[in-house]
Amino acid sequence: MTTNAGPAANLPAGLSAKRGYNLFLLLVAGLGGLLYGIDVGIIGGALPYLEATSHLNAAELSAIVAAVLLGSVFSTLFAGLLADWMGRKPLMVLSGITFVVSIPVIALSHGYGPLFFGRLLQGISGGLIGVVVPLYLAECLSASTRGKGTGVFQWMLTLGIVTAAGVGMFYSYRVAAVAHAADAATLFAFKDQVWRRIFWVSLPPGVLFVLGSLLVSESPRWLFRRGNTAGAHAALLRSRSDEQAAVEMREMEETARATTAAPTAGQKMRESLLRRKYVIPFLLACAILSCNTATGVNSIIGFNTGILLQSGLSDVQAHWGYVFFTSVNFLMTMVGMVLVDRKGRKFLFILGTSGIIVSVVSVGLLFLTTEKLSLDSRTTVQAMVTPSQELTLRFDQDEASRLLSAQGDAAGQIDSGRASLAIIYSYGDYTAATSFVRSDDPAAAPIQITRASCVPSNKVESFFKNPFANLDAAQTAPLRIDKALIGQVPAPGHGWMVAIGLYLFMAFYALGPGVCVWLALSELMPTRIRSNGMSVALVINQLVSTTLAAIFLPFVSKHGYSSMFFLFGSFTVVYFLVVTFFLPETKGKTLEEIEAHFAGTAAE
Repeated sequence: MTTNAGPAANLPAGLSAKRGYNLFLLLVAGLGGLLYGIDVGIIGGALPYLEATSHLNAAELSAIVAAVLLGSVFSTLFAGLLADWMGRKPLMVLSGITFVVSIPVIALSHGYGPLFFGRLLQGISGGLIGVVVPLYLAECLSASTRGKGTGVFQWMLTLGIVTAAGVGMFYSYRVAAVAHAADAATLFAFKDQVWRRIFWVSLPPGVLFVLGSLLVSESPRWLFRRGNTAGAHAALLRSRSDEQAAVEMREMEETARATTAAPTAGQKMRESLLRRKYVIPFLLACAILSCNTATGVNSIIGFNTGILLQSGLSDVQAHWGYVFFTSVNFLMTMVGMVLVDRKGRKFLFILGTSGIIVSVVSVGLLFLTTEKLSLDSRTTVQAMVTPSQELTLRFDQDEASRLLSAQGDAAGQIDSGRASLAIIYSYGDYTAATSFVRSDDPAAAPIQITRASCVPSNKVESFFKNPFANLDAAQTAPLRIDKALIGQVPAPGHGWMVAIGLYLFMAFYALGPGVCVWLALSELMPTRIRSNGMSVALVINQLVSTTLAAIFLPFVSKHGYSSMFFLFGSFTVVYFLVVTFFLPETKGKTLEEIEAHFAGTAAE
């Protein structure tokens, strides 16, 4: 009798327990995926309230969003080494504890530094989880349940993003209720509490993941490689029958003997790694992973609510829009998982990238129709700069009307009751930008421009911000307003058209690249270079994602959302060309056949 035969109630006690343990492994994997999704999605609902109450500038807000991605770069780079050194189970526990610790650090923070550190911890946790949980599942689950385990991890990852969006939507209703019943000061204080509560809500799944990780066994493969044969056999027996455990133990022993007997000439191995069969798939993997994140998917998820707000939707509508957006991701991921073995990887890649190009270009054109009406009131704003070379500006309807009047008759095209303002400014060689502020938001914090918000505090920070800048001169340079763009906040109908474009983007991404990228890359990489090659490719992927998230708000403030979406579209065109002309179809092929393809020895 196998663990798949009949209901659990009809199984012998031993097999029923093993089946229950396999289900528990899937539950722990699901919690890991849920945490990874929360890492990505939680900032989307919290960001509008954080932006409204924290007095952070656009660059700092972008850095807060990007900190998760930056943390995952470091943890992804070392996750494989840590998993081999300390074991899969301890690393899972450590990643869960890191997530749990990050929540109070963020929720209790006051200022940029603690916020950045807390989000960095979240990113470190997510990067560790993204590597160690799939690795643990591959080594612990039987062949019949391994695919299901990987699917549960990906499925729950998208559910984590949906959950984060739902939490944000719930609090948007609370904010709307307070806005109707309280004054601006009370609303401001409530918004300050809301973004903290959104992070607190994500704490219980982290605690559950830590508890679940403590209760599972260590990976039998890791135990065997450490010489703990008895421990490896005991770990296998928790999820397999005696016969299955004995078979897998024999396979591990045979693999170990084959590895020991294999040639170990270092020079020959180093030379072999430069062969066509290794170099081409490695470069292709790096290109695909870079292009995958260059579609802007992580930035669009992280800044989704802000994008919808600027497109014309209200706060509640924008949070509902984000819930629909993440739900599309969740549902289309399931569709892609069904189609990937039927239609093939390459077909879904081409379909997905084609749809992404059409979607992001359409969204860019929608934003362009309103952004081209923007007016530059830098002269008027420059006159408001104080002798201390700072500026504080509350952009409400009256202030919008005054700024628009200063522009003359051309200003009649913008409604002061639904206007937006973003300021690009500089001190010496350093430039910064504020986020967009809407005149119809009574609880919006005043725009505050100070030298500290633009000029780095030390030479190390200065090097990364502008390696050719003169830091000493900037310390005394006057504040210069480069642009003060007043734009029209579109009608809600325009906002819903933008939302539909984003839904289409997410649908095509989830259907194609979202489902196929990790599967295709694991098949592309030859066995000899898979672990190290994937680590390098993943780091490149995270670096591209971090860079895009870090520049998102400053870039949008200077050039508009339309330019950002056109940039995403141009990257996706490159993605489309790579998968169309260089990616082989790997469906139904053995790893040896794929390696033969890249070696140029495949049978015609």
